[in-house]
Amino acid sequence: MKKDNVTKILVVCMGNICRSPTGEAVLKHLAQQHGVAIKVDSAGTIGFHAGNPPDKRSQQAALKRGYNFQGIYARQVTVQDFDDFDLILAADNHNMTDLKAICPKHLHYKLALFLQYGEQNTIEIPDPYYGAENGFETVLDLIEAASVVIIKKIAQPTKISPL
Repeated sequence: MKKDNVTKILVVCMGNICRSPTGEAVLKHLAQQHGVAIKVDSAGTIGFHAGNPPDKRSQQAALKRGYNFQGIYARQVTVQDFDDFDLILAADNHNMTDLKAICPKHLHYKLALFLQYGEQNTIEIPDPYYGAENGFETVLDLIEAASVVIIKKIAQPTKISPL
């Protein structure tokens, strides 16, 4: 539940070093640009990279577009996150399945796929970690398009589900 007037969003991928920190950085940037008060964090469904900064390739691609990864470090999703955040955005169906497995059932309404917002031709953000360099650009394109829609919906006074 919102304890103040700020929407709290958690972006989740598997390792929290490529897609979810990119989503965090883009949402923060766009919210600031549009004067929308949100709190954004990111996490992974696994803790393998906990404490590490985002992948250098993600940072390089995002920095070219003006996004900042300062202060973003990998961490694993916790059960407390489901209480603390208003919206939890999964990068893909695999991450969504993992989230549903640990999320209390009465809080499942907070879970959504990141790309359900926007008009992309896909519902999953592809994992660029083992792919070609242009995969990081593709991830940014998809995240930017969905993030614009998310920020606009938060800024509107009408309520959307699950925001």
